[in-house]
Amino acid sequence: MTLTEQLYWGGAGLIVLWLAAFGFALVATRNGVVTPGPATQEFGADPEPPGVVSLLGNQWRGVEHAAAATLLDLAARGLVELRQPGDDPARSTVHLTEAGRAAPGLMPYEQRVLDRVTARAANGSAPIGAIAFRDDKRAASWNTALRREIIAEARLRGLSRFRFAPLLGSALLIGAFVPGALFAAAAVMGGHGVRAALCVGVAPGVVLAFLLGKALGERATPKGLERAGHWAGLRAWLTAHEDFAQLPPASVTVWDRYLAYGTALGVTVLTSRLLGFDSGDRRRVWSSYGGTWRPVRIRYPRLRPGFGCSTSRLLQWAAAAGVVAVGLWAFAMLRQPDWAVAVDAHSGGSLRRPGLVLSAGWVGSALLGLVAAGKFSRWALFVAFLAMMPGNFASGSHGWFSDAAAHEGPLLGELAAIAAFGGLATYFLALACLERREPDTITGEVLRMESRKGKEVARFLALDEGNTDLTTAWALPAASQSVATGAQVRLRVSRGTRTIRSTELVRAATPEGDRVKAPKQDAS
Repeated sequence: MTLTEQLYWGGAGLIVLWLAAFGFALVATRNGVVTPGPATQEFGADPEPPGVVSLLGNQWRGVEHAAAATLLDLAARGLVELRQPGDDPARSTVHLTEAGRAAPGLMPYEQRVLDRVTARAANGSAPIGAIAFRDDKRAASWNTALRREIIAEARLRGLSRFRFAPLLGSALLIGAFVPGALFAAAAVMGGHGVRAALCVGVAPGVVLAFLLGKALGERATPKGLERAGHWAGLRAWLTAHEDFAQLPPASVTVWDRYLAYGTALGVTVLTSRLLGFDSGDRRRVWSSYGGTWRPVRIRYPRLRPGFGCSTSRLLQWAAAAGVVAVGLWAFAMLRQPDWAVAVDAHSGGSLRRPGLVLSAGWVGSALLGLVAAGKFSRWALFVAFLAMMPGNFASGSHGWFSDAAAHEGPLLGELAAIAAFGGLATYFLALACLERREPDTITGEVLRMESRKGKEVARFLALDEGNTDLTTAWALPAASQSVATGAQVRLRVSRGTRTIRSTELVRAATPEGDRVKAPKQDAS
């Protein structure tokens, strides 16, 4: 065996050894078993706050509902107030109190939740639905920071620790790249270039480091397991109350901190759902633009023809629809019953396949339309071949293919298709003519920005103009810069295609903490 082969086999052996050591480390550091204590309504002498309890209740895997539990705990302590004006819990509101405006000594994650509420309730109050974020990235960043602060508090209390000790984690990380060094040396000795040697050497280390990163996290301490068992007993006591799961957020005035701990432990279904600190409902957003809070429903016209298209694209779509309509009309008018294709049968006779003619005419018209639309590809040919297969197997005088081929003049389905594509062509031409008009100017607050599949596809921008509770999203071209949610902007729009031609910043997005990248950008 040559030295090069020995290096390759040595690297492979080290990978096996690393995986074995990694597996042993996972087994040795797995979380302990939480033994639930007896059902109890007692918090204990020095109870952990609900945010930390959410970590213990989720087996140290996450802090689900921690933000909602913390908000309820702040309400129980008089720093905020939750009210339900009617019978609908979703209409509940959160109010700032004098104690909450100058609350000293809060833990970082509690201050984060209070700051979020303060930002949304700038005028003293806000609907609980307005606490949710309007931007997915902003929500993810906020919740990641919240989780990090809660874990830091749990470590200070001696309830949580790193899964891997620093020395063990460093050894596994360094060891992940040792096999790659042997592979790189073998590649160089084998006559490969430096670039190939680097690729061969780095790839195994990246994969192993990725596995190590996925396993990093928290695990319990003995004290943490003991306290988790105590809180499991409280969960059992709360679960025994049948109506507790459906309590609204405003019931914190009656249940005090029990509602906060019940939310942290996943018992309160209704309250946990209503108090969301995530990206919220993309189709229903609370807005205060215009002076009063109100829910605004958003419609996303995903299937609207011509949405976000330029004038040239509209003309191209019109040409494509027209080509299909003309092609189908010409084929239907010129087709004769004796066009059936005759082929040799195995018995020496002939077999007529009228379905093949129909398939070829219809599929050919569609392919011409794809060519005109600029969407022709090898996949289109493959689908066309599959579409013609039924015609290949329709024979004799049986089946609807044969009856259709013997029909004089256009079929009812052909007439419907011709009318549909002709109508589309007319529709796209009308939109292209409307695009020549001067764009309208509207002003409002950006409720949401939604991306769509494809780099060149226009994005959705939902704007609240302050005069309606229902809005339809506009199309922001992909080449235009993003606009922050919460910003007040002035848009020049084409209503036919609902395309934004240009944007101008009126006021920056202070509630969400974002900023518009440029004061003015041209979207044409």
